[in-house]
Amino acid sequence: MRSAPPARRLRLGLPRRAFSQVLLMQLAIAAGVAVLATGLFLAPLGEQLDDQAMRRALAIAQTTAQQPQIADGVRSTEPSPDGPVQREAERIRRATGAEYVVVLDVRGVRWSHTDPERIGGLVSTDPGEALAGRDVMEIDDGTLGRSARGKVPLRDGDGEIVGAVSVGIAYDSVRARLVHAVPGLFAHAGGALAVGALAAWIVSRRVQRQTRDLAFSDIAALLAEREAMLHGIREGVVALDADSRVRLLNDEAQRLLGVGEEAVGRSPGEALGAGRTADVLAGRVTGTDLLAVRGRRVLVANRMPTDDGGAVVTLRDRTELERLGRELDSTRGLIDALRAQDHEHANRMHTLLGLLELEMYDDAVEFVGEVVGDHRVTSEQVTEKIRDPLLAALLVGKATVAAERQVALRISDGTRLPDRLVDPRGLATVVGNLVDNALDAVAGTPQARVEVELRAEGRTAVLVVRDTGPGVPPERRELIFTEGWSTKEPPAHRERGIGLSLVRTLAERQGGSARVGEASGGGAEFTVVLPEALTGPGAEPSPTGAREATEERA
Repeated sequence: MRSAPPARRLRLGLPRRAFSQVLLMQLAIAAGVAVLATGLFLAPLGEQLDDQAMRRALAIAQTTAQQPQIADGVRSTEPSPDGPVQREAERIRRATGAEYVVVLDVRGVRWSHTDPERIGGLVSTDPGEALAGRDVMEIDDGTLGRSARGKVPLRDGDGEIVGAVSVGIAYDSVRARLVHAVPGLFAHAGGALAVGALAAWIVSRRVQRQTRDLAFSDIAALLAEREAMLHGIREGVVALDADSRVRLLNDEAQRLLGVGEEAVGRSPGEALGAGRTADVLAGRVTGTDLLAVRGRRVLVANRMPTDDGGAVVTLRDRTELERLGRELDSTRGLIDALRAQDHEHANRMHTLLGLLELEMYDDAVEFVGEVVGDHRVTSEQVTEKIRDPLLAALLVGKATVAAERQVALRISDGTRLPDRLVDPRGLATVVGNLVDNALDAVAGTPQARVEVELRAEGRTAVLVVRDTGPGVPPERRELIFTEGWSTKEPPAHRERGIGLSLVRTLAERQGGSARVGEASGGGAEFTVVLPEALTGPGAEPSPTGAREATEERA
């Protein structure tokens, strides 16, 4: 026998969705405000109606006391149901709609009353204040029940008090006016509540769209997860608002950009200064995997717009990868040079073997002498003008690679560089970048030639690289130093467009410059000035300084 499934218990409580909770709270607030406003209006309304009734009674009493026949009747006649005072009082009562109009003498004896049998009797309430000459307004109980009363003194023609006039307005009529006002008040309150409910529903629908119909607990969890994710990931995250002002930076972004929390609320240009990095963050440079140089770091940025008109930019540190890529480029250059030398060496050995097999020994000796002499002449020319062994070895290797690519690499006659470099590796990187670019520019052109000039002017190193390539148009001479800009296809292991930017950054950081112009024979001429690149005469270069400069360049 199958048991029946347990009945689900009805769970009462607040709804989980933010939309429902906001709507419920706003309805409760609107209803509470409507009830409170109604109560605050009703509380003084009763007092206002009482005051109006008492003032009306007092006005009728004052009007009655002004009638001269009333005072004359009190002085000249006896109290009687058919007397002139009773007749005049009843006329006034019927004309004004008062509950009663009572005229009494100074003894408190009634001269008029709604009930004629009470005429001649004493009044039920103390008339002392009215007989003393003061006007009285009050709510009190009498022989006709509870009423709003007005009492005034009655004076004769000489101004002497001869009695008093008391007028009453039935309190039931006051209450009826209050009760009659309640439905209209509730109708207005209900209308206001309906308008408030409609406004609450509209606001709640907007909240529902903006919160994606999530519960408050879900929103709190998402916020906690976002904080943990933003501060835990190893990528920089920068969020900008619709006005392109920074509204959030995680810890990694602060580290990569070298800024702190003071950048929040400022534009990228204000926080970082003018440059490509600020342009990338602000969206003035578009694309994917955009390269930027910030201090000693090479960054890759991607910008994603958001629905509110802002954007989120992610930053990755490619400094180490870029350094490894450049080391790989250097290694590949060395391998190319070795390959070219190996190819040339194999050709020479085959030639020498043929001469020996033909027993042309004198020709073989002469051939070996020429080969050794040519290589020695090239090496001696470089080392004679460039005393630093690292730069000399680099240019000898580049000369071999250039010869393999059918490009003439020449060291200028004006080249003179002593062995006093502070950072020979840094200068070697600059020379290698510019020579490689020049070789790429002239490769495949007739009579291709590259000329390198290195000279010292005091403690300043000046590097000039000229080529016979197509040159750089004037409108692009500043653009080529921009991070990420290149006309070449990028290799598989890294992006292009960093070499010239780093060359300029290194030069400007040392107070120098890097520029490009037109060579005298056509082609491009790159000039790099590096102040304080050499030590003073007699001083030895600092390995530590060279190592720090190399790290800064990376």
